[in-house]
Formats: sequence, structure tokens, C-alpha cells
Amino acid sequence: MLEFRDISINDKERITAALEYSQFMGCEYSFSNNMAWKRLGDSQIAFYKDFYICCSFRSEDGIPHFFLPSGSGDYREVVTEMKMYSEKLGKPLRVAGITEPSLRMLNELFPDSFITETDEGDWDYIYLSDDLISLTGRKYHGKRNHLARYGELGAVYSEMTEKDFDDCITFSTLEYNSKAADSDHSFIAEQYAINTYFNYFNELGLHGGVIRIDGKVAAFTIGDRLNNDTFCVHIEKADTRFNGIYAGINNSFARSAASGYKYINREEDLGIEGLRKAKQSYHPAFLLRKYTVTFK
Repeated sequence: MLEFRDISINDKERITAALEYSQFMGCEYSFSNNMAWKRLGDSQIAFYKDFYICCSFRSEDGIPHFFLPSGSGDYREVVTEMKMYSEKLGKPLRVAGITEPSLRMLNELFPDSFITETDEGDWDYIYLSDDLISLTGRKYHGKRNHLARYGELGAVYSEMTEKDFDDCITFSTLEYNSKAADSDHSFIAEQYAINTYFNYFNELGLHGGVIRIDGKVAAFTIGDRLNNDTFCVHIEKADTRFNGIYAGINNSFARSAASGYKYINREEDLGIEGLRKAKQSYHPAFLLRKYTVTFK
């Protein structure tokens, strides 16, 4: 029987090996994301032979949300094990974060055994790195204008080091406090994630970028390698009082951290209209469709 527990930095080597084997492109398949965002869905982890399994135990209907295991081995066997675990809880097996190739595999292994759903808010925005670095062509005319406004700010971009951590934490805390009256569980979980990124920055192998204006932090961002050809941006914060600041941090970070990758995954829009509009404005190469299946 599967045994779930909290994730730990000590799990990095074993989990990373499984993730490397599978080379999934979804933002869920990042050790740093799994560790940082565990409070969002009360996530826990388990291992089955050479598979790594992450499961979110917080949901509106009380049904745990497994993510498709990463690693090597027999998927029929590991999914059957997950199904037995769910049934012991008196719940159906629900598996999320499934891309189209994996959905085809599950249909072959378990034909007519589950219901498939998808939510566009869960789809990842995948961009060509060269596009976000060069911003060439008519479609990026507006972004180049924003970048020009950024260039007038006297801003200084630098790669993040430990000397920046305290200032960036203060920056994000001030934003949190300004929205405290409207905060919900997801916003609180984000602050936990940010603190985790900084507390384990080097151990997680993260990259970051910071923009300062008059010596004070005006924007910062953090990301890391997702798979062989994809870099993933996990967090991006900026002071919108400065015109063009988001264009500046986006472009500068793509140049400094993602130039050796074909793609940049900027994660999902969560169905938030403003976030969706912002992500679409950068013209993704494609949206990574992800599905959730619930076994009958």
C-alpha cells in the first residue's frame, strides 16, 4: 500500500531522477514547485518502485488529486496501486496534470474506465525562448514599446544572489500586507512558496533576477530547469507604478536564465482574466493542454 508523507529537501535526488526520466513539460513536474507549493493543496508524496507520486489532499469535493507518476516502470501497475489507495479512502481515483500523450497511454491501458475533464485555466503557457528574448516581429510591437518605457526608468537588472534575498522577501511581504483584507488560502500559500524558494534557493538549483530602481527592489522573478529543453518561471513580482516594469523583468530574465532552452513555461492562468490577457499578449507557441481523469 502506498504511504504518503510531506516532501523534504532530502527527497531531491530521488525525485529529480524520476522527473528526469519522464521529461514531462507540465509545471507540476518540478521538484522546487512541489516543495514550495505543498501548502496550496495540502500535497504529500509517495514512491512506488521507481515511480514518484505527488497527491493533493485538499479539494472542494474531498477527492484527492493525484498527479500522473513520473519515473520508470509499469504504469498499469502503479495506477492500479493508486486506485487501491483511493478506494481504501472510499474515494474514486482522480489523476490530474495529464497531457495528451499520457492520456492516450491511459486509454490504452484502461479503456472505458474513466471520465476525462479539462479546464483551460490549468493549461500551461509555453513560449519559444527566442521570442521572449528578441521580441521581434509585428506581434511584439507593443511589448517593445513597453520595454522602451522600462528603459527610461534608470532601472538596473542583475542576477539574483543571496544579498538580494532579504530585500525581495520584504518586497513580497509589503505586497501581501497591502492585500491582506482580500487574502485567501491561495495567496497565503504563495507567500509560503516564495519563502521556500528563498530558504532553499541554492539547494533547489534556482535562478532569479532582480530589478532595482534607485537601489530599491522594483521587481524580482525566480525559475529553474524543467526538462532538457524547457525552463520554467515559477514566480514574478513587480511594482506596477513603474511603466514597463513587467516587460523589463520578463525580457531580462529570459535573456539571463533561459537562453539555452528552446521553450519557457510560464505556467497557467488559473482562469483569472487579467492574468490570461497578460499571458496571451506574449503569444505562446502553444498551450499545454492538461486533463483530469476520474476512474469509474
